[in-house]
Amino acid sequence: MAKRVAIVGAGVSGLASIRCCLEEGLEPTCFERSDDLGGLWRFTEDIEEGRASLYKSVVSNSCKEMSCYPDFPFPEDYPIYVPHFQFLEYLKTYANRFDLLKCIQFKTKVCSVTKRPDFTVTGQWEVVTLREGKQESAVFDAVMVCTGYLTNPYLPLDCFPGINNFKGQYFHSRQYKHPDIFKDKRVLVVGMGNSGTDIAVEASHLAKKVFLSTTGGAWVISRVFDSGYPWDMVFMTRFQNVFRNSLPTPIVNWLIAKKMNSWFNHANYGLIPEDRTQLREPVLNDELPGRIITGKVLIKSSIKLVKENSVVFNNTPREEPIDIIVFATGYTFAFPFLDETVVKVEDGQASLYKYVFPAHLQKPTLAVIGLIKPLGSIIPTGDTQARWAVQVLKGVSKLPPSSVMIEEVNVRKQNKPSGFGLDYCKALQSDYITYIDELLTFIGAKPNLLSLLLTDPRLALTIFFGPCTPYQFRLTGPGKWEGARNAIMTQWDRTFKVTKTRVVRESSSPFESLLKLFSFLALLVAIFLIFL
Repeated sequence: MAKRVAIVGAGVSGLASIRCCLEEGLEPTCFERSDDLGGLWRFTEDIEEGRASLYKSVVSNSCKEMSCYPDFPFPEDYPIYVPHFQFLEYLKTYANRFDLLKCIQFKTKVCSVTKRPDFTVTGQWEVVTLREGKQESAVFDAVMVCTGYLTNPYLPLDCFPGINNFKGQYFHSRQYKHPDIFKDKRVLVVGMGNSGTDIAVEASHLAKKVFLSTTGGAWVISRVFDSGYPWDMVFMTRFQNVFRNSLPTPIVNWLIAKKMNSWFNHANYGLIPEDRTQLREPVLNDELPGRIITGKVLIKSSIKLVKENSVVFNNTPREEPIDIIVFATGYTFAFPFLDETVVKVEDGQASLYKYVFPAHLQKPTLAVIGLIKPLGSIIPTGDTQARWAVQVLKGVSKLPPSSVMIEEVNVRKQNKPSGFGLDYCKALQSDYITYIDELLTFIGAKPNLLSLLLTDPRLALTIFFGPCTPYQFRLTGPGKWEGARNAIMTQWDRTFKVTKTRVVRESSSPFESLLKLFSFLALLVAIFLIFL
């Protein structure tokens, strides 16, 4: 009899979990509290409790070739960076393609997930749900939690003295939908993450004045990277990952700073990060430098005092009149349907082995999917987590003893720098390629580059030196996709097909041919040094 698996949430990770369960012959039932799938990517004018909220203009920060499901590329006619409404269309197409809707119960809230009395023997869970005012209870052999980390706004008003005296309007960025509310207003955005920066830039097109307050600064990069290529297709390669992780962290930080400043000098714009020893997630915004240089957005330090109609910033005595304050101060996450003895959240992270399994459970029958912030797309990350989790739930892949897992979790929480590669500053942040490769190794699905170099050298070189697109993750092992090789070899064609809307004659010169020859020779030398 197939194992029954309860899946909480029908966002990008929930859909991947349903698919992986069906692939392996399990019987998934997904509970989604809203009336449609998509999670974060489903825009609504109203804010729904327990679901991530986005604003009208949201566009993906990861390009379509890097953020698709590993065996389901985006349509060729989609833009390189995808607006939210097309992203949702893609998710619905994915769900239809693999017949996932039959497994989803919409408008169903999960009230509680508790261990059965015989859990130490069976590993089973009792799941209580609420639908149309009626509670139901069912027993499942396993549970996959896919609720994400962008549902509970973090609004530390105590950190802003005088905020209770403010007579203007203030709200968390979760409530923001359209820029019309900023027309002819003096706006302050607090927090320089992706949302805060997007909102400040949008507001600057309508507002009288816009301030962007940041405590620590941030690196800002454009989606349009070197020679017009998507930033993540340039940055996320196995070669660059190996190169970065082999260098001492101070050298890596210096190289990162040099690269970030090649677009514009962050110090001249008041943006340079105060702490450059650890990598904070860079801000992706194509317009911010232009808005700053034209005086449309003014960068300010942290808030010292909020008055009735103005704000005083640290390091400056001048009061700035303000009408609206937007707090883009991030999110916290919780699992209200789980007891703390199952998953405990402390200091912005949970005690999960490899960010997936509670380290102390007697039976590994509960997995958390998508609770991680890789420097890469969450869709292929969640898909890989789900593939590994399903293998564990089936008993095919085994976890280490609890003591080993607990020790690893504690070491990760301490976040001690290794001295090499990138040093991440926040909980849940992880090295994208290294992390996924580790999970792929657990299920025997990591591409063997040395073997490929002998049997399919062109593919091996593309995998190593080209962008680490998700298709690599289903090239072999459980869930292998027969179309993976072709998708990898044609990834650049799909990327720019949508932008080549005018026929252009490309001329070549003898110098270019000579340069290509030298580049090829340099490539051979690099291969020799790396593999031999």
